[in-house]
Amino acid sequence: MTRSSVQGEDTRQGAPDAPERAEADGKTESEEGDGGAEAGRRRPRRGRRALRWTAVTLAVLIAGTAGAGYLYYEHLNDNIKKDALNLGDNKVAAPTPNAAGQTPLNILVIGSDARDSEANQQLGGARETFGSTPLADVQMLVHLSADRSNMSVVSMPRDTLVKIPKCTDPDDGKVYPASEGRVMTNRSLGHGGPGCTVATWQELTGIHIDHFVMVDFAGVVSMADAVGGVPVCVDANIHSRDSEGHGSGLKLEKGTHPVKGEQALQWLRTRYGFEDGSDLARAKAQHMYLNSMVRTLRENATLNSPNKLRRLAEEATRALTVDPGLDTVKKLYDLSDELRKVKPERITMTTMPNRYVGARVEPTEDAEQLFRLVREDIALDGEDAKKKAADEEAADVSDDPAAADDEIAVQVRNGTQTDRLGAARGRANTVTGLLVEQGFAKAVADPSVLPSEDRTVVRYPSADLEGDAQRVAKSLGIPASSVQRSTDVSGVTLTVGADWREGTTYEAPASDDRTPESAEALNGADESACMHVNPAFTWS
Repeated sequence: MTRSSVQGEDTRQGAPDAPERAEADGKTESEEGDGGAEAGRRRPRRGRRALRWTAVTLAVLIAGTAGAGYLYYEHLNDNIKKDALNLGDNKVAAPTPNAAGQTPLNILVIGSDARDSEANQQLGGARETFGSTPLADVQMLVHLSADRSNMSVVSMPRDTLVKIPKCTDPDDGKVYPASEGRVMTNRSLGHGGPGCTVATWQELTGIHIDHFVMVDFAGVVSMADAVGGVPVCVDANIHSRDSEGHGSGLKLEKGTHPVKGEQALQWLRTRYGFEDGSDLARAKAQHMYLNSMVRTLRENATLNSPNKLRRLAEEATRALTVDPGLDTVKKLYDLSDELRKVKPERITMTTMPNRYVGARVEPTEDAEQLFRLVREDIALDGEDAKKKAADEEAADVSDDPAAADDEIAVQVRNGTQTDRLGAARGRANTVTGLLVEQGFAKAVADPSVLPSEDRTVVRYPSADLEGDAQRVAKSLGIPASSVQRSTDVSGVTLTVGADWREGTTYEAPASDDRTPESAEALNGADESACMHVNPAFTWS
């Protein structure tokens, strides 16, 4: 199996701008989960390595590529490395298509700290760590809405405590057992490859992931050159270097400047000198860089030059490791076409809300709120509110007329089980009785299936049953937005969710679709963003 990687700020002993790698290596999984004695003494740092170099990956996808003959096209295809999408046993169902038959796209962008090439080693690795097991120090989910109107990006701190599921390497059949307790999420990459990182994300978030992209560290410098530089802003002169040698070496004057090559790399690595010196500040700088690069690729006419695009295509394909669904230039170009439909003002960058567990972090309730918004394809910029109201009104009217109530066959299932609570007894029978009382004589309880649903939902398999499904929902006061078309059912199927564990009257829960403030959202069109420089790292 051939894998590529991306290296962020060096985390190994002797590296100038980071703690020792020992914080991830040389410990048992239980020690990782507890933070260990060392963790108790270490000062926690917010938002560790939230995005790192992956800004370049997404920007390249947005830029697209251009073919120059069949042989060159095949050459570019040969540059691209590929790996299996999901190494876990559990699969997450793909989202239900919207009324227009569209589905969202979820792409996991991964960056590894591996030292697996001479180029990567020269760009900041300690010699003794060459060839060591890589860690997924960058994990960022890119969500493209079903209607292609908006894009949401969620990054996860590398030291988030999660349960890594059992993963199987498809190349040699090696089985990596599930972690005993919670461990740092960046260790998932060492359990067979990026497909295990995908499996870990799906287990944690319940979000179906369509693709992954992993970017090579050495390609960051060359790709930044290929696009001609990216404008960034600092509010004072900055030199990221302290008396002990910590820092990326970034040196810029106050104001806005285009950075490329190693200077772009320094910007993405900088922690010492930005705001309070935390990884949260570094993540903010990376968000700004990504947003600026997206605008640059949209506005810079020089990228229409075949030579510019050819160079970008060459560097990008060498840098990428992808799943089989993205393993050709055409597939990447098609994806870039989809991503390019989103205007910068509809792009929202966020970091997964978290709280400390020793020196590690874990997702908070706000994180689950963020994951739900992505699962339900709700834009993080808040612009979906009016559209949602209009869709709700339109969804209540179907071209398919409902049959008579006593002719509608309905299966009722008990889906009230949650992670903390068992299924509420008798709910399928109770709701079936309510339907029969209202004239749905063919309603029956189905005790053979015990799904788990947060909200009560009515599903139907084909357009000719849409009216019937809407009629069932309306009779019980279930909102039209909870009526969904799905091939997972063979007829109109009502699943009683965890929001209706008792009683005979359904009360739709109030929907809070706001992005949590703790997600630190940044809008893609914000050209006024400027990094605050810590006075200890300024110069005159």
